[in-house]
Amino acid sequence: MKEKLQNIRNQAISLLNDVKELKALDEIRVEYLGKKGQLTQVLRGMKDLSPEERPIIGQLANEIRDEIEQKLEEVKNLLILKEQEKKLKEEVIDVTMPGRKRKTGGRHPMNLVLNEIVEIFLGMGYKIAEGPEIETDYYNFEALNIPKDHPARDEQDTFYINQEFMLRTATSPIQVRVMEKQKPPVRIICPGKVYRSDAVDATHSPVFHQIEGLVVDKNITFADLKGVLEVFAKELFGEKVNVRFRPHFFPFTEPSAEMDVSCVVCGGKGCNVCKGSGWTEILGCGMVHPNVLRMAGIDPEEYTGFAFGMGLERLAMSKYGIKDLRLFVENDIRFLKQF
Repeated sequence: MKEKLQNIRNQAISLLNDVKELKALDEIRVEYLGKKGQLTQVLRGMKDLSPEERPIIGQLANEIRDEIEQKLEEVKNLLILKEQEKKLKEEVIDVTMPGRKRKTGGRHPMNLVLNEIVEIFLGMGYKIAEGPEIETDYYNFEALNIPKDHPARDEQDTFYINQEFMLRTATSPIQVRVMEKQKPPVRIICPGKVYRSDAVDATHSPVFHQIEGLVVDKNITFADLKGVLEVFAKELFGEKVNVRFRPHFFPFTEPSAEMDVSCVVCGGKGCNVCKGSGWTEILGCGMVHPNVLRMAGIDPEEYTGFAFGMGLERLAMSKYGIKDLRLFVENDIRFLKQF
């Protein structure tokens, strides 16, 4: 049995000296030290030995096992080290190569215009008001003088969640909520996202941004509205810009108008941006309808007010001469770094 043990030891050490891969190393471990390995099979035959031989053979077997395990560990560490060295040689990093430059953009043109508009109205004493993007039918329509049978509802391509709730089609519901909670005087602007079921093209999107304004106080007239919006237009587009008001219809204001500014691209001479007219329409406005005041709990005999609403995308396109609304959301670094 001594001779068998020595042969096992010599075979194992010889194989371990020649092994080249970790997989082969594990196969050698199983072959000699596993549950069915050669050394284990020999040890199972110790029951046939005499009492005097057992301790001698047992000690020798343990010494051989320890020697083989120690050799396995040494070879394993050596193979791991060789693999690491090979990997490092194959993955050489040239530290002299130039680095990759990070491209930088700029502030988004819509953020630039939004911040400018907010600063203009804050300077005139307005406050910023916000409200939920998921609105009820009452606040989105009825409280704005648009009852269920009103034809204006047909013009609104609304995203309905159910019969009662929808994604707001304008930021006008914020104005109603503020009037319900705050007694006049009221002077606010309401910026935010709005949603309408429009196909995406150069001038339309199902998600866009509006800024609406509201003033309610005693003795407010249409002249106040015109004065405020003219100051706003000249602050945003420059002192040389001209404004004009055209009669229009909105259910929640009476009288109502649309406001145009002289084209900032051609200076009013006519170009493809303004379609040769020299004018660009930027907002709708009017005196708050008495029904809207009444439903919000404000006496229209004592108070009057005006409201206006504008699309942020349209203002940014007019200010910077941008022809395609989709550029705002494509995140093209070549477009953004211009601003």
